[in-house]
Amino acid sequence: MQIEIELTKSVNQNAGRYFDLAKKAKKKLEGARKALAESKQKLEKVQKEEDKFWQEEEQKQAKKERKREWYEKFHWFISSEGFLCIGGKDATSNELVIKKHTEKEDLVLHTDMAGSPFFVIKNGKEAGEETIKETAQAVAVYSRAWKLGHTSADVFYVKPEQVSKEAKAGEHLAKGSFMIYGKTTYLHPKLEYAIGLVEEQIIGGPVAAVKKKTDNYLIVVSGREKKSTLAKKMKAKLKGGDLDDIIKFLPAGGGEIQK
Repeated sequence: MQIEIELTKSVNQNAGRYFDLAKKAKKKLEGARKALAESKQKLEKVQKEEDKFWQEEEQKQAKKERKREWYEKFHWFISSEGFLCIGGKDATSNELVIKKHTEKEDLVLHTDMAGSPFFVIKNGKEAGEETIKETAQAVAVYSRAWKLGHTSADVFYVKPEQVSKEAKAGEHLAKGSFMIYGKTTYLHPKLEYAIGLVEEQIIGGPVAAVKKKTDNYLIVVSGREKKSTLAKKMKAKLKGGDLDDIIKFLPAGGGEIQK
């Protein structure tokens, strides 16, 4: 290393000049180190965001690739006893549930309240009391009772042969409506529902049914929050799942997460 000495200046002056230069160089080095550390932090943040993006893309792709079951176009859940339970979402799907997907071994559940879904427990005549209670809860939650802010509802169940499209003389049955003949058995379920996460798949249903499948679940009750807002909060608390799937399982009308 070469050192230039100015002959017109004293030794101390020359030394002072190099000392000042060294201080400036040290400051530049410190600044460079700080800039490097900040750049590393920014790079790590970008890498995390990129990893999160690709993870979400993989989840979306997996959702697209996952085969949808025939019953997923209806309201549905698997009971704690393992029975498939399906329900209509509107007048058209009510017709489909009863006319196309109800067999003699099933049980049918409904309410006396207009605008309520018909639910069917597949092989329901073999189902236990718990499955019937859970399905009654699903009927109540998806009925108008939820929108009206009720805390419970009257739900009955019958055999398939008691459900008919034949109206009484002088009466007309609207689309999605059926006549019930014979004895009915009533239950009075509480209006609450659960949304849970199993791996990356959202499931919904009566509390007991969802609780059987996962510990990561939330209970929702009637309230004032819109479905979209409520679904975003639930997704954040569950730490996963698809927003659209959460919305599909939520009842129509306002709701809130049970404290």
